[in-house]
Amino acid sequence: MNSRPAKNILCTLDFSDSTDQAMEWGILMARQLKAHLTFLYTFRLIQSNSGELMKLKHTMEDEARKKFELLEKKYLQDKKISYDFQIEIGFISDRIEDHASKNNLNFVVLGKRNNANDHETLEELVDHIHVPMLLLP
Repeated sequence: MNSRPAKNILCTLDFSDSTDQAMEWGILMARQLKAHLTFLYTFRLIQSNSGELMKLKHTMEDEARKKFELLEKKYLQDKKISYDFQIEIGFISDRIEDHASKNNLNFVVLGKRNNANDHETLEELVDHIHVPMLLLP
């Protein structure tokens, strides 16, 4: 029976050009540390009509799942690592902090576009989660 490794790595994805690099590093770190790898895609919703909002939410989640399935075939086939894919609404820094507070997080891989928008936010994130991070250029 396969059990989930005690160590956890969080790898943020945004499906930009840096996503491939983030996945490669996340997989490498998961293999080296024998850790479970969580791929996290976040997005924000700003819409006034709640019916449209729910439709947009479902559309964005479906698109993200389809994009991840393509990356899964490209990078994760036969890698023999424990992983999952999560989609969450919110600011990336808030979602990372939340994940760190609920999991025994050992490492974070953060892609270029997913980097916090300003230096202060990134410093706050590092101060709050106390977890080694790899920031991809």
